Amino acid sequence: MVIASVAPWVGLIGLIGLAGLAGIRRPVLPTRSGAAIRMLGLLGLAGLAGFWIDGAGAMGAFGALGLWNHQSPALAFWGRLGWTGLAGLPFALVTLV
Repeated sequence: MVIASVAPWVGLIGLIGLAGLAGIRRPVLPTRSGAAIRMLGLLGLAGLAGFWIDGAGAMGAFGALGLWNHQSPALAFWGRLGWTGLAGLPFALVTLV
């Protein structure tokens, strides 16, 4: 099955979520729009499921959404990469259903 062979590699996408930690040192200005999307960065904790479900670790990339619409273009780029966490949803759903 193809999904089982790519699962370990897809899980590595979750490492993108570590970029969200940059928001601790350089937080997004409160006047910037997108606060609701930045709150979705908490979904990065779903990446912890990758310890038990192969491929679900990719959901950790949602943690980078905490940098959404950051005033620094480089950090804003990492915030946009946070949407790659969607790659882990099929793995979690297959296991849960």
